[in-house]
Amino acid sequence: MANEALFIYDEFETGYHFNDEHPFNQLRLKLTVDLLRKLDALPASCIIPPHPVDMEQLLAVHSPDYIQAVMELSKEAPDPVWISQAGKYGLDTEDTPFFQGMHDITSMIVGGSVRAVDAVMSGQANHALHLGGGLHHAFQNKGAGFCVYNDASVAIQHAKSHYGVKVLYIDTDVHHGDGVQWSFYTDPDVCTVSIHETGKYLFPGTGAVNERGEGIAFGTTINIPIEPYTEDESWLECLEEVLERVTAHFKPDLIVSQHGCDAHAFDPLSHVHCSMDIYRAMPRLIHRLARQYCGGRWVALGGGGYDIWRVVPRAWSLLWLEMSNHPLAAAAHLNEPQQALGLPPAWLAQWQPQSPIELPTTWLDSAGSLAPMPRREEITLKNRHTKELALLYIP
Repeated sequence: MANEALFIYDEFETGYHFNDEHPFNQLRLKLTVDLLRKLDALPASCIIPPHPVDMEQLLAVHSPDYIQAVMELSKEAPDPVWISQAGKYGLDTEDTPFFQGMHDITSMIVGGSVRAVDAVMSGQANHALHLGGGLHHAFQNKGAGFCVYNDASVAIQHAKSHYGVKVLYIDTDVHHGDGVQWSFYTDPDVCTVSIHETGKYLFPGTGAVNERGEGIAFGTTINIPIEPYTEDESWLECLEEVLERVTAHFKPDLIVSQHGCDAHAFDPLSHVHCSMDIYRAMPRLIHRLARQYCGGRWVALGGGGYDIWRVVPRAWSLLWLEMSNHPLAAAAHLNEPQQALGLPPAWLAQWQPQSPIELPTTWLDSAGSLAPMPRREEITLKNRHTKELALLYIP
């Protein structure tokens, strides 16, 4: 009998580390895993390690010269010739600087997402979660946006080529899932849906509603670029209606979702004003759609998230609790402030001394902790219009 859900993880993945000042901090993985363990929600039987990706699988998405550049720039002392070419491959920027060992560690991350697909498609598990993955900004021949290799694209391509399935990719990161979109922009067997802050104000500047796919794949790219300072209700209204209609129309065999948790009001790298409520609601929605249309086949990946203390561990833990059908995921009193369910005291005691900010003590944000936005009605109406444009070609 298949496991309900598997958790792909090895602490080696926390070695994806650009430098000590960089906002992409994989301490958040340790914080999440420890939170789940202290909740007794992550038994060892559910954890399987990632394996390095096969070069053939990597070459299905990335160009040979780019992979060679990554390998050369991963050396302890890269040849000056390769250092001089780092800019050509997007690996000399403040966002995505090359670092020692990056090929090995990123190959392991890509392999983890491929292993998640294999676990689900082989029937080993109904769902699989790989929080180390979700590096959705990398392109065929260029690194970008904290991403060296695009594990999501490689995993989707593997699902297509090895299992012959149609894949629905859902990207809930506040930044547009551009690398995955462009990987499959002309492929009618992959439908990409991305909800994100509009590119008018935020990296990577793409993801407009008129990016819809090309040729026979027209209509299989759907973008929902929402306004800055969007709150929970409007974010979820847009996502829910779009996903319901797109999934019913596309009829995927497998859902792959990316769960960046940087649309929270606390996140320092965006302007969206959502609370922890969306990180409970979105996995629940995707879980239901996977059961309804895909026989439960669902692979979930990590992604962005830069408030590593107050947001990421709670958001990613709520995702796993939903995927694994943990009783806490359905706890009604999560939503009742007077009975708000607390985080494990042992986790708070361990990490509060190391946190530079006061840690939240409950799973969801307390009532009144986020100030309401003054332009709420105007923002909601603009987002509603964007949603209608996004759905223009979906029956």
